[in-house]
Amino acid sequence: MMFVSISTHHLIITLFHTTVHSCAVSPDGDMIYVVNYSRCLLVTLSRDGTVISDLSVPAQPTGIHVTESGQVLLCGYSTDKIFQVDRDGRQILAEMVTQNDGVTHPISIYYSKHTGSLIVGMWNNNDIIVFKALLE
Repeated sequence: MMFVSISTHHLIITLFHTTVHSCAVSPDGDMIYVVNYSRCLLVTLSRDGTVISDLSVPAQPTGIHVTESGQVLLCGYSTDKIFQVDRDGRQILAEMVTQNDGVTHPISIYYSKHTGSLIVGMWNNNDIIVFKALLE
């Protein structure tokens, strides 16, 4: 039998007086990534809530995922793209998939190292697209 202990200590962070659309945490727990949809920002925080960076994203960012190896993946809703962002959240490194690959209004993303699959959920339809991908 396994027991889980949940701490009652909370860190409350208020960012730009707006609703957080989505968030993710790095595998080591050192970075917190917060998507601010209305201001088109990806805000990166340290574990204690200190703002490390705020990246203007050329799309309304929605979903975010951090892989087991620490790669940051971000959905660009209005540009129909999936971006890879550097660990500190300071710059976009690459466009991974685009509308040409069948992505329209992506809102969620997940990468499985075990299956080598990039899974993208979209807003405007009932589709989930699965791409074969090898992220290191």
